[in-house]
Amino acid sequence: MENNKLTRFGVSMDEKLLESFDQIIHNKGYQNRSEAVRDLIRDFIVQHKSSNNTENLAGAILLFYNHHQNNLVNEMMSIQHGYHDNILATTHLHIDHHNCLELIVVKGIMSDLQELSDKLITLKGVLYGKLTISPLA
Repeated sequence: MENNKLTRFGVSMDEKLLESFDQIIHNKGYQNRSEAVRDLIRDFIVQHKSSNNTENLAGAILLFYNHHQNNLVNEMMSIQHGYHDNILATTHLHIDHHNCLELIVVKGIMSDLQELSDKLITLKGVLYGKLTISPLA
């Protein structure tokens, strides 16, 4: 593990904004502001790197859908086969008689992952969908 030197810096902000931030970090269980700020900065960097479209990313597409929707499962499978190079694994869960949850583990550049995600999430019968990404290194 790398031994990185810590650097302190100051941040000025409106008192009400800081109070809201402190409440959120307390509710989430952070021990201090520094831990929360580090996580926010890491996420900011991931989002920036993903937008340049050259970084390889790993992630997951979460889909919540009604499996009784006419032809939905076939459409989902057809789309996924078109992106077989980006899909590492899928997990399918039966939530209740009508609804399923599918988790699709993906890797690749952001434009490919976003395109795949958009095609799946916008299908009729998908009730909720989200793409979450992380850098590979």
